[in-house]
Amino acid sequence: MKLISGTAHRSLAENIATELGTRLADVRVTAFPDGETFVKINENIRGADIFIIQPSCPPTNHNVMELLIMVDAARRASAGRITAVMPFFGYARQDRKDQPRVPITAKLVANLLTSSGVDRVLAMDLHAPQIQGFFDIPVDHLYAKPALIGYIREKVPDPSNLVVVSPDVGGVKMARAYADAIGSDLAIVAKHRVSATKVEAMNVIGEVEGKDVMLVDDMTETAGTLCAAAEILHKNGAKRIYAGVSHAVLGDLGRERIKNSAIEEVITTDSVPQAAGDKVHVCSVAPLLAEAIRRIAGGQSVTSLFDVS
Repeated sequence: MKLISGTAHRSLAENIATELGTRLADVRVTAFPDGETFVKINENIRGADIFIIQPSCPPTNHNVMELLIMVDAARRASAGRITAVMPFFGYARQDRKDQPRVPITAKLVANLLTSSGVDRVLAMDLHAPQIQGFFDIPVDHLYAKPALIGYIREKVPDPSNLVVVSPDVGGVKMARAYADAIGSDLAIVAKHRVSATKVEAMNVIGEVEGKDVMLVDDMTETAGTLCAAAEILHKNGAKRIYAGVSHAVLGDLGRERIKNSAIEEVITTDSVPQAAGDKVHVCSVAPLLAEAIRRIAGGQSVTSLFDVS
């Protein structure tokens, strides 16, 4: 087994290597003056089980292309098997034709990965779980819930005083999984999206008055959905408001909104390097990903990694 890291999230790759008691392979990833990516693997990987760690976070196009080039380099170096470890899978929201004459980019990225020589994909909390079906190769789909749930229990030790809230109808299944694991009630915020960066929350379905609430979502960028939901929950009498997010791909706008919102703390993972800022607590998924890599390399089941004790 050999671990290769791109430039997207080197620190996460190093933490995974530490968890596995190994080191990252010696790989040079540089760019020519015109911006073209160059990859050179400086050690023998013939017949090796290769895991390339590269979330497709911003700059998304660059990181996807860099991953494809690393895969090609490994394939041409006679690697035995290549697994793309993508804790965050970009383009996942473009998973259907919801307007005329638009692409299904999630499927395109799946095709590119397969065509480049990827044999297997390891991902976490895909925006739409059905994206697994876009691949004609095995996909191991992990969940961030085991990494986040421990810290959530620390913040609110009494589950009877906590309500897990989905910030939109589409996230109910994920919120229900958290509510069942914690043993708390469930509520929903019905929202109306005005634009890509602005969300107008409408009303709350469920009882939150006098309760601590935990908003649960798979990802946030501008934090518009979370902050709008937090505002209406606050107006409906919620006490402390937290948010549990698998992927916090935060930019300046998102960090500023969270800082000035009714949310006390955003609990997220280090699936992307953008997960940082005021009122943002990061739980590492390196142990989870490392264990999944260990089991894949050893031909073992990863199903038990979904369990929350």
